Amino acid sequence: MNLAMFRATLDGREPPPGLGLALQALWWDAKGDWDRAHACAQDDHSPDGAHVHAYLHRKAGDLANARHWYRRAGGEPATGLVDAESVLLIRDLLGDQT
Repeated sequence: MNLAMFRATLDGREPPPGLGLALQALWWDAKGDWDRAHACAQDDHSPDGAHVHAYLHRKAGDLANARHWYRRAGGEPATGLVDAESVLLIRDLLGDQT
């Protein structure tokens, strides 16, 4: 799956089968459901889940909490546009090199 295919699934009611929790979180986020996105990210205890968790808190304006989750993910807080971070996360998690 690539970014375009991921976006095409957003017409559905549920994330497509086979997406891990971090991608499910980004799917719900793209649908505008921050609470469901956050629940998925919170249940993913991997560095990817922590990075998505950080992104979600950054998007919500909770920068202190976001910084905590960026540290848990092993990285520095993002400074670019929030929408650009979402695209980068989706592509990275999908392995989309396009």
